Amino acid sequence: MTSIVIPAHNEGRVIGRLLDALLAGAPESGPDIVVVCNGCTDDTAAVAGARGPRVRVVEIPTPSKHTALRVGDEHARGFPRLYVDADVEFGAADVRALAGALASGPGLLAAAPGRDIPLSGSAWPVRAYYRVWQRLPAVREGLFGRGVIAVTERGHARIAALPPLMADDLAASLAFAPQERRVVEAARVVVHPPRTWADLIRRRVRAATSSAELERFQASGGAGAPAAPSARTGTGDLRALLLARPSLLPGVVVFVVAALAARRGARRAVRSGDFSTWLRDESSRQG
Repeated sequence: MTSIVIPAHNEGRVIGRLLDALLAGAPESGPDIVVVCNGCTDDTAAVAGARGPRVRVVEIPTPSKHTALRVGDEHARGFPRLYVDADVEFGAADVRALAGALASGPGLLAAAPGRDIPLSGSAWPVRAYYRVWQRLPAVREGLFGRGVIAVTERGHARIAALPPLMADDLAASLAFAPQERRVVEAARVVVHPPRTWADLIRRRVRAATSSAELERFQASGGAGAPAAPSARTGTGDLRALLLARPSLLPGVVVFVVAALAARRGARRAVRSGDFSTWLRDESSRQG
């Protein structure tokens, strides 16, 4: 049986949308859905519980995604297992597409869906940023930044060995060699982007901070550390984009400005080792 674990911290505005899509067209026998409400102070648990017995709700007092994922593992019943962020849009047919891909060969341990980012409601600098970001090779090929990762039982053992990292999806993606992971374009997830420049920078500060934490962990050689390098963007990546599509020049300028601003914003947290303060973008959580 396919299991779906959804960590949710104050996601009452959007989690109903996700659960309705997962339940629509799904057989009564599955999938097994576990929502772990971690440190919620809103109606997330009530909204999830209102979807009936096909959704199991677990409440814990600690507002921690990593803890929620581990608790979800304790309650989940089967494999393949999907970890789904509460604020994305993802449906039952997409679950089946990921599960089918993982069943296609023993060497495939992890998969994620193709990504759709609706940018019409975002400010033009945000749109410019994402036109560049989506074209970066690491972004196209990696499992991160999609809000959904599916793993086999063997793949689960790989990510379960990882420590609590802010960049949990990036670390999970890098834990698998390219031949062990796949982006399944037949499955689609809608990832809602930030709406304003300030919201974008808040996200990028979090990304810069979490990437620094992951790189420290890799450099330490800790148990379970991903062998692959981080997915930081280099000047060579941007130069290649411009050579292929010179019209992206304004977007590349915006991308570089955002990256520099994020690096400055993350400096204090990186210096102090504060990898627990979560800068959440509320603008993308409009139900």
